[in-house]
Amino acid sequence: MALRIAVSQQDLTMTKFALSPLWELSHALRLLAGDPARRDEPVLRPWLAQARDRYQALARETDIGVILALHPPGWGADFLTPVPAGLSTTIADLLDQVRATPADQAHREIAEALRRQPPVNRRIERILASNRVAEYAADVLAAAWQALLEPEWPTLRAILERDVVHRAGQLAARGWAAALTDLHPTLSWREGHIELSRWPADEEVTLAGRGLLFVPSVFVWPRLALTLDPPWPPALLYPARGVAALWEKPGPGSSGALGRLLGASRAAILLALEEPASTSQLARVLGQSLGGTGDHLAVLREAGLVTRARSGRSVLYRRTPVGDALAAGAGALAVGEGAEAGAGGS
Repeated sequence: MALRIAVSQQDLTMTKFALSPLWELSHALRLLAGDPARRDEPVLRPWLAQARDRYQALARETDIGVILALHPPGWGADFLTPVPAGLSTTIADLLDQVRATPADQAHREIAEALRRQPPVNRRIERILASNRVAEYAADVLAAAWQALLEPEWPTLRAILERDVVHRAGQLAARGWAAALTDLHPTLSWREGHIELSRWPADEEVTLAGRGLLFVPSVFVWPRLALTLDPPWPPALLYPARGVAALWEKPGPGSSGALGRLLGASRAAILLALEEPASTSQLARVLGQSLGGTGDHLAVLREAGLVTRARSGRSVLYRRTPVGDALAAGAGALAVGEGAEAGAGGS
């Protein structure tokens, strides 16, 4: 069984990328609450472990049950996840949209959420019946954001932005087949169609010139979410590249011989430029200061190991062929050193 989505040339011109901090928060809350469909997510386990105490404190201090009641298994109230406008959408933008939800719309979606689950407790029921429920929910989400994701958002955002740079470049230069390659095991490109396997029934739909909104996500990992119904435009939410290494910090000496040649910080930057990135993205991911990262990039650029080019509002750095060769050589040398050490110890 598969879903086939017909894509036209007009759809390509209408396609864009966006980030949704509120989508990330909603899925993080589901995970922390113990979503039965996702009890064990090994890649996200380090974050779940460190966020658990903060979540429990949040649950004691706020009515987080209001948000969870609006996300029964396999469904979610649309007014809690408004459509992000683009890559610069902020949590404040999205929470303002939640607060502006008309009461009749909120209550229609609340009724559907309640229909899909066992009865909620009386306090939650009273809050959900209020005409100010959208404002109340936005306040709870704001508190959850501050407690759970705001401290890590710079790093999370850097991962998401780097994925967008990669996907957008593939889409513009080589088309849909390249953009969908390794995006998700269930996705493929076949003769003008996006094909999604493991669908409940054989089905064919068309984007009808509306394009597709690509939204990379950390907390959807390892799943995929597709929406074709209003109020969202056709949208594909997919696991961003690099999530598996998101909470890993380079250890002392992890850059090996390259670190001895360039210095540990510059070597870490060169190795991190597997995909193009801005100064601020690199600083966040590597835990370096912004000024220090900028200084190291300047030295690497003068040495001919990296180059830079403007992409929209950002200046992105990428390795030159010489930089690629040096990084690849460092990897090969590390493998060789490991093998030699193993041989010596036998």
